[in-house]
Amino acid sequence: MGTHREVFVPDIGDFKNVDVIEVLVKPGDAVQPEQSLIAVESDKATMEIPSPAAGVVKEMRVKTGDKVSQGSPILILEETENASAAPTKPAPKPQDAPSAKAAPVLAAVPAPTPAAPALGRTEAISNTSAPAPGTTPHASPSVRKFARELGVDLARVKGSGPKGRITQADVQEFVKGVMRGAPAVAAVVARGGLVLDLPEWPQVDFAKFGPVETKPLSRIRKLSGGFLHRNWVSIPHVTQHDEADITELEAFRKENAQVAEKGGFKLTMLAFLVKASVNALKEFPEFNASLDKSGENLIVKKYYHIGVAVDTPDGLLVPVIRDADRKGVFDLAKELAEISRAAREKKLKPDSMRGGSFSISSLGGIGGTAFTPIINAPEVAILGVARSQMRPVYKDGAFAPRLMLPLSLAYDHRVIDGAAGARFTTYLASVLSDIRRTLL
Repeated sequence: MGTHREVFVPDIGDFKNVDVIEVLVKPGDAVQPEQSLIAVESDKATMEIPSPAAGVVKEMRVKTGDKVSQGSPILILEETENASAAPTKPAPKPQDAPSAKAAPVLAAVPAPTPAAPALGRTEAISNTSAPAPGTTPHASPSVRKFARELGVDLARVKGSGPKGRITQADVQEFVKGVMRGAPAVAAVVARGGLVLDLPEWPQVDFAKFGPVETKPLSRIRKLSGGFLHRNWVSIPHVTQHDEADITELEAFRKENAQVAEKGGFKLTMLAFLVKASVNALKEFPEFNASLDKSGENLIVKKYYHIGVAVDTPDGLLVPVIRDADRKGVFDLAKELAEISRAAREKKLKPDSMRGGSFSISSLGGIGGTAFTPIINAPEVAILGVARSQMRPVYKDGAFAPRLMLPLSLAYDHRVIDGAAGARFTTYLASVLSDIRRTLL
């Protein structure tokens, strides 16, 4: 008989109390090293936890719906002779790090941007019950980080934990209260004390007026809602509209489309937009920047990581193309195809959603003439692209049919003024209108 070994959840990074969404084995099953045992889902990723050794499952310690963290027991494994494929260590105490050395396999990223998860409590948080201004809120470092990401002042959050400790659920409930406009709820969403004191959200029984159907929001939409709301109300958005003549660029793209197809990907206009945007960012570095925490300094980035919005059945995701300035158009087109496929198949890694310095949201494949994209904080600008149209344009003393691409640049007016926004879109349009400059 083999040795019985308790298998624990390995190091899964910063994820804690994640939901077990699927149990992939049962007692009596034979498993091999690296074979997935359970699937867990956090607010950022779906991960499959692999087996550290070969053996037979004797007893399950988790079930679907449980919450687990690093060190949580998964199952009892009777190791077989070939268990040496993964080194074995003594089972740790509950507070120690887990023995499993196998790393979890990241399978999907259901959140484009971090946001407040869905909430179960419904009572509103009153400002009068929050800690008095000037006192130090009682919260762990992880909760403080979570609150900073949401732009929440912990001094206004009532703690429900022992001795008034503020939990992550308290912060989530506070954000939920602000979003639904609960009475006496205010949120400090930016440095300088911007307070949202909103009227109560109207409570309406829509069934009184006719048939209705209630559909739950997807996990992505639940998670992204808080951040979208924060970005919209805390960043003074200005949108600069322009258009670019891409007649020659589109002809060039079509001429080279077959070359890309032979490589297994499509040469889309989006690849040229990424390349042209990098050129514009180099010319106007304040667009490739972020405000620091104090709001008094601008951090100009010397790298060019471009986030690209991807439409998926569950909502919008924004994977990032890193070092876009070092890649050619064909390289960008291939990577765009790969990350778009991974996003739709829920196989993006969490790191692929981080570190963007500028974002592009393209609706060209759908339609529209212009729109106002929401800035993806802490970035200071985002480029929106609508559908190109053939229009008569007066050029060289005569009207001629030209393919015009609408551009909508949203920027943070605290950092960028109107003249700079106009110069950016004008420069970007000139780059797109000249194939040689686009390909440089």
